Amino acid sequence: MRTRFLSVILTIIALLPTIAFAVNEDLAPESATGILTQKQISARHQLVVTAHPLATQAGYKVLQQGGSAADAAVAVQAMLTLVEPQSSGIGGGAFMLYWDNSKQQLSAFDGRETAPASADENLFMTGEGSPMDWWDAMVGGRSVGTPGVLAMLELSQKKYGKQPWASLFSDAIEQSESGFTVSPRLHQLLASKMNPGLGRYPQAREYFFTPAGEPLPVGYQLTNPRLAGSLRQIAERGASALYEGPLSEEIVAAVKQASDNPGKLEQSDLKDYRAVERQAICRPFRQYRVCGFPPPTSGGVTTLQILRLMELAEQQPLTADTVDFYHLLSQASRLAYADRARYLADSDFIQVPVDELLDDEYLQQRSKLISPLKDMDKAHPGELPAKISRADDRSPELPSTSHFVIVDRWGNAVSMTSSIEMAFGSTLMAGGFLLNNQLTDFSFVAEADGKPVANRVQPGKRPRSSMSPMMVFDQDNHLIAALGSPGGSRIISYVAKNLYLKLSSDTSLQQAFNSPHVVNRNGVTELEAGTSAEQFAEPLQALGHEIKIRDLNSGLHGFFRQTDGSWESAVDPRREGTARGD
Repeated sequence: MRTRFLSVILTIIALLPTIAFAVNEDLAPESATGILTQKQISARHQLVVTAHPLATQAGYKVLQQGGSAADAAVAVQAMLTLVEPQSSGIGGGAFMLYWDNSKQQLSAFDGRETAPASADENLFMTGEGSPMDWWDAMVGGRSVGTPGVLAMLELSQKKYGKQPWASLFSDAIEQSESGFTVSPRLHQLLASKMNPGLGRYPQAREYFFTPAGEPLPVGYQLTNPRLAGSLRQIAERGASALYEGPLSEEIVAAVKQASDNPGKLEQSDLKDYRAVERQAICRPFRQYRVCGFPPPTSGGVTTLQILRLMELAEQQPLTADTVDFYHLLSQASRLAYADRARYLADSDFIQVPVDELLDDEYLQQRSKLISPLKDMDKAHPGELPAKISRADDRSPELPSTSHFVIVDRWGNAVSMTSSIEMAFGSTLMAGGFLLNNQLTDFSFVAEADGKPVANRVQPGKRPRSSMSPMMVFDQDNHLIAALGSPGGSRIISYVAKNLYLKLSSDTSLQQAFNSPHVVNRNGVTELEAGTSAEQFAEPLQALGHEIKIRDLNSGLHGFFRQTDGSWESAVDPRREGTARGD
């Protein structure tokens, strides 16, 4: 009896990492805050689409003053740091696709956070040798990676900007000093207490809550003079103001002084940080060329896999009002997410078989596993020609994120996804902005069955992401679309679904964004609550799907080029984004 009991206990202990991550994967990075009717606009010359009206206005103003898309991106991110602090900011990281229309050149700028030089694979292990609970790891200094978004913006703006760097922060500085109105969305996210650490540390507690401890009410005029001071330093000195000097000292002090969960970030990590320009990955889909971001994000590879698998397995193009579409999307997603868990991570540290995963012969073989009559259940990673011995990743990846797109009067364009990870990040603040908790995107478990996990923690490494900024080109290499979304590991599914719908029919991009979400990350099939997706529950169950109905809170923003050459905006109705153009 004692032997049997010990066996059960050991089995439970072995499963604890999987159980913990399954629970966390079920969470949303930001809770849903209702549906808004979004106004679709058409612009002949230039267009900005962001997650907040003030950010949209800041970017559009830069374009009106003769700035490029790279200039406008700096202004947008500076404003988002103030008005959408739960989602992104200069304390986080980002990936940007930039299209230089004059040179017909696509660049991929990597501003992902990095692990401190003193971090190792035991960063998120307890003294007993088991993985930390995700919530315990997420709040405080341990999860803070070296912020990268500002260095990335400076790198891209130096190459493609037309306006003085300092001028791009004017609106955000002024708005920080005069204040902005707390929106229903920000209030609800504060009231939901979805990030349990938000009231733990004094700076964030005093900034986001009243003296009585209540979340700031809707309509409250929130000022941030500390952020204004930080942005003023950055405007005057460039990105180095964040990576060296008093502001870097303040960031490191915040990380170290979180005594309940201190981090390893040092000033040398900030000083040594470098943004990287990488090569975008592009593959054909229908008559188009679809381009995404390479590792360390898994978004580009996995999205392109899903699209091609659907194209290979379909009998004809499908629409969002059919069970066949969601059945096909779910199975293609299972296969792609299985490969993602095994093979994708920071390519500067491990071999990432991008070409092999996107090889058409390989995907044709994988597509044969898709059945129109029955769900395949849990998919296994594919066997690649070059044998790679790896264990599957275990990271919940719950980014609280923002996506925006910009096209300027010269046809240059930005598709950028920016994040601080979980809503309100680590909940530590420095210089008036929140610090990320992106290091929890690493696998807490470094190996399994003697095999290394690709996405394990290593010094200076960038954690794997799901951020999926995308661009689409026609056969003449004309840019026709840009889009992306927040949503944690579900980002890939949101983006793939909408790309398929738009590029397979004459539906507008806005109509695609309005359609309900169905997500499968190689587990249960999730149907978006309160939408027409619920009607597919029984038909999908009949095909063998395990169904869960839940909020699926994307934040898609994009544009599509019309036949007359104008740009048509698309804004996700699930958030408070807007579009402006002329």
